Amino acid sequence: MWQDIRMLNATTNALLGLFALVLLATGVWWLAQRPMFTLKLIRVEGVAHAELRHVNALTIRGTALPRIKGNFFTTNLDAARVAFEAVPWVSKATVRREWPNRLIVEIEEHQPLGTWGDAGRLLSVKGEVFTANLDEAEEDGELPEFGGPAGSEKEVVTQFAQLREWFAPIHLAPESVQLSSRYAWSVKLNNGMTVELGRERDKTTLKERVDRLTTIYPQLLARLQDRIESVDMRYPNGLALKASGMAFGPDGQPKNKQKKVSGTR
Repeated sequence: MWQDIRMLNATTNALLGLFALVLLATGVWWLAQRPMFTLKLIRVEGVAHAELRHVNALTIRGTALPRIKGNFFTTNLDAARVAFEAVPWVSKATVRREWPNRLIVEIEEHQPLGTWGDAGRLLSVKGEVFTANLDEAEEDGELPEFGGPAGSEKEVVTQFAQLREWFAPIHLAPESVQLSSRYAWSVKLNNGMTVELGRERDKTTLKERVDRLTTIYPQLLARLQDRIESVDMRYPNGLALKASGMAFGPDGQPKNKQKKVSGTR
């Protein structure tokens, strides 16, 4: 082997190349550790420079910054993104480097649509459930209430938008939309009336039931004024309703009143 000049030259070149790579890597590592690359600024801004309403410096310092490690070269951008997305009100974060010692963070905030369930959670306009301060969420007014099985959030958001459109002709709007574990819909309107719409058997079921109610509602209102408490639209060709002090079956006839019995032991 030692008498094979070509083999010796190839081995020498390989060793020299390896040595050069080690020197280069050492130099890069040494350069990357210089103080000039220590992170000096982390700039946080809204997507497309939109104003951030709820994300502030205090929550960022308390939640995200302690989890960011390294300098300009060594900071893990994916880990930084996760850290910022853990901040209340943050829906999505994008992190990028800016030479020589800055990180630029673009944040998309959740836009609250209403409350979700009874655990103090919020539902965004995109159908995402998140946790944040309810008082902050209701700065512009009280939010609608929503509820449904896990995984139904986007479906509830879509149905809410449709219900707003369907009830608009009678100048009513949903304040609460609930989807039961059996996937039956109920809606409470801003006049205090609860409407049972039942299960969606096909794409037109709920729309047809709401249309029947909006058609007859002016007559009901003229007859019962603001005494209607609930309406059940699950009957094929009619409805049942309950008003203050009375109840009507699907045949339109008053139901027998049940006496309320109370006593003491």
